Amino acid sequence: MSLKKRILYSGSLLALLAGAQGAYAQEGTADEPQADEIIVTGQRASLEAAKELKRNSDQVIEAIVADDIGKFPDTTVAAALQRVPGVQVVNGFNNEIESPLIRGIGDILTTLDGREIFTGVGRGFAFQDLPAEALAGADVYKSNSANLIEGGVAGVINLKLQKPFNFEDGTTIAANVRGLYGTEVEKLSWTAGALVSHRWEGSGGEFGVLLDASYSDQHFNRPISFNCDPRSANHGPPGATNLVLPTCVGGLTDTGSYQRPQVNAAFQWRPTPELEFYLDGLFAGYRAKFGTYFIFSDIFGAQSITNAQGTDECFSARVDGAGFRGRLPTPTDPGDPIENLCFGSSATFNNVAGLTSTQAKTGKTDTFVFGGGTRYNSDAVHIDLDLSYVKSKNSNRNIIVDIRKQIDTVNIQVDDNGHGTTDMPGDPLGDPAGFPLANSLFQDINKSDSSLFAVKVDGAYDLDSFVSQLQFGMRYGDRSAHFRSNAPGGPPAPNTPVASAGLPSDFLILSPASIPFINGGARWYTPDADYLRNNTDDLRVLYGGTAGDPPFDPARNYDASEKTYAVYGQAKYEFELGGGITVDGLVGARLTRTDRTISGTGLVRPAPTPANPNPPAVLTPVTRSSSDSDILPNASARVRLMPELQLRFTYAKTIAQPLFGNLNPGLTYQVPINANIRPNGSGGNPDLRPQKSDAFDATLEYYFGRSSYISAALYYRKIKDRIVIGSAEEEIDGIFYNISRPRNLGRAKLKGIELSSQVFFDFLPEGFDGLGMMANFTLADSEVTASDDELQGAPLLGVSKYSYNIGGLYEKYGFTARVVYTWRSGYDEFQFGGNGLLAPGDGPWFNKVKANGRLDFSVSYDITPQIAVSVDGVNVLGGKYLSYFDTKGFPHDIRVDDTFYGMSVRAKF
Repeated sequence: MSLKKRILYSGSLLALLAGAQGAYAQEGTADEPQADEIIVTGQRASLEAAKELKRNSDQVIEAIVADDIGKFPDTTVAAALQRVPGVQVVNGFNNEIESPLIRGIGDILTTLDGREIFTGVGRGFAFQDLPAEALAGADVYKSNSANLIEGGVAGVINLKLQKPFNFEDGTTIAANVRGLYGTEVEKLSWTAGALVSHRWEGSGGEFGVLLDASYSDQHFNRPISFNCDPRSANHGPPGATNLVLPTCVGGLTDTGSYQRPQVNAAFQWRPTPELEFYLDGLFAGYRAKFGTYFIFSDIFGAQSITNAQGTDECFSARVDGAGFRGRLPTPTDPGDPIENLCFGSSATFNNVAGLTSTQAKTGKTDTFVFGGGTRYNSDAVHIDLDLSYVKSKNSNRNIIVDIRKQIDTVNIQVDDNGHGTTDMPGDPLGDPAGFPLANSLFQDINKSDSSLFAVKVDGAYDLDSFVSQLQFGMRYGDRSAHFRSNAPGGPPAPNTPVASAGLPSDFLILSPASIPFINGGARWYTPDADYLRNNTDDLRVLYGGTAGDPPFDPARNYDASEKTYAVYGQAKYEFELGGGITVDGLVGARLTRTDRTISGTGLVRPAPTPANPNPPAVLTPVTRSSSDSDILPNASARVRLMPELQLRFTYAKTIAQPLFGNLNPGLTYQVPINANIRPNGSGGNPDLRPQKSDAFDATLEYYFGRSSYISAALYYRKIKDRIVIGSAEEEIDGIFYNISRPRNLGRAKLKGIELSSQVFFDFLPEGFDGLGMMANFTLADSEVTASDDELQGAPLLGVSKYSYNIGGLYEKYGFTARVVYTWRSGYDEFQFGGNGLLAPGDGPWFNKVKANGRLDFSVSYDITPQIAVSVDGVNVLGGKYLSYFDTKGFPHDIRVDDTFYGMSVRAKF
């Protein structure tokens, strides 16, 4: 859909909704939401509660409120967030929606009931690790104020657990069971949860206790087909002169299961109406066991190429001796020669190596949150004191065994209707005979843990004047992080056929899933993932090593400590302009200081001496300490033109600290066994600066009826020192490597428009008056503006310029239904450097992702006031991920996103 059509479509939709508002205009209310009794029942009630949170907030906010106890609008938190205007998400390897971006930026601070939380040693939180059944709601803050914890350049997402004082007196019990069937994985996944809450009055005041637990067992399969980096065939097997073809072709499936146990508990005591004490805790776990099963051919190692066909997309480019991007000329270097090339469309590679591989993976995450505090609220004084401790532990194991055999031919289609296909006539990798072990026994083992102790005080004093409230507070955070990892790799494979290596007869299995675009969907033989997991020591001995895990690599390990201090003050003001127009808002600032120490091991080249003028680099322990202080001002104004109509203006400076892993001074690199692949590595950058942003927002919001609104927003972000990962050529001990390192980008800008609406058509005849609609549209226009950076003029990575949601709603006669289509335009996923050959221009070149949309639905029915059943569908149109190497004529990946159908039963007493 063109931009013009998208804007016209969105405008027509908003006009339709605005035309419906006449029936509601006299019903508008500016009532503030209640502090207690926030449990809602029903889709419309939850949308109404979310609308009121948006309307009465001091910031630009979008809210999601659970329809009922244990009934979040979507099956996961991240899936629900994708419906929020301005939020974009991606589909992960296990077919879970993950990694939300706010207006295209992923530097988001996540809080749980106002406390900072994270996963492992990262800054962010894996939203999918907290089951949606545990949540009462989620608030997405797109603009900041001084009372919000610093750390999110993009914004803050606050997840809210259920609390006993949310419920009426007495005992409340709720339970739910949900099953989902994936059409790709062809297995049933399930989630079950239960909540018990009791609230009562006693001689010591009012008390409440709550216990909530859930368990999820999910199966997944995600097939992927890929082409490797584009390369000049003039430097490969004979037969494809002046064509650009993939370095290799292949595919993989991520297939397996994961479980998520979760339990949280809360206690509240209110001895007097003004005073409250509370304690609460959360455990959220993740357990994964799965395999990544590869089928692959190193086609540039073929003996010859026949039947090569080219396209009419041709260009001239400098090409190095390996067929990749060449050097540009300099005053002292003529550069690599220029070749006239055309993109290839198909070819046959003869006498070529085929390979299959199994990556046997396990993963485990445990996140604990403990907290407690007190709240005091009198007529004029409000004080909250909160103490919390967060600990997150993560560990991963990946054991890889490759096998290979020489095969006669591989036929490839580079651009087969927008993606690549591969065919190996005779299905030679579907025959278990003739496979020797290949490459090395690859082991990648890592573990991390991080903890945070925090104390937070928030206070407010009410005034009867132009300044209606003074707000103040402080926060102290003490965080530590530790990461350990081995150097991936292991002992080399013996030159031994699998059949004579002493391995069990069932060591090779047919892959548990197929790839539709490779060999017509045929399965292939590959090592058994369970054997790799359970017999790693035996494999190490077979490969000539010793039993036991390899040692952790000092160049990958690091230890970090970080202390954060913050104080803030802000004033809430309110006055009348006359004619019924009122203005209110906030003016304030947050002062922060961060002291950090990180220790790792870097690759340091000693100073040259006459005896050794070019000494080799050696591993050297490195410790770096840094401190930074910032003042983060904010200001906002809400102009209530009438009870239903308001304007809002906000400004805030935000900051985000670098990831600990990006600060690690270590450097790792390796020379690959495959001579067709350029040596590569990765390193950290201890000199990274925090990212900063100046954020401006303006909104126009019109609220009408019980549940309806229309809003429009303009936003602008000036971003400084954004961190990106870039690849550059570095020489280490006489060998050139492509080394990926994080760096500060300099400056960038992000501006855009958001349109959103929801409406219920109460004026329609009986039966149809339960209908409603929701829609939102976001334009996110980003650009790197740093004049001294090669990315100048390029959009920010991961940012779709356009995205929208449109859906229909219904609630009547015990039925609740929703169908929503979510769409985002294409985006640049990552920059690729030394490998690859594209034109025109000298780069930068990007892996680009095509536009994609997903259609989801949910229909539920209340059998009784206590029991409801629902039927759900996820990605029912079969949306897929498609990417390409900078030009659509050279596809990279096609990833098949699963379609799920499910049913759930909920009960509440």
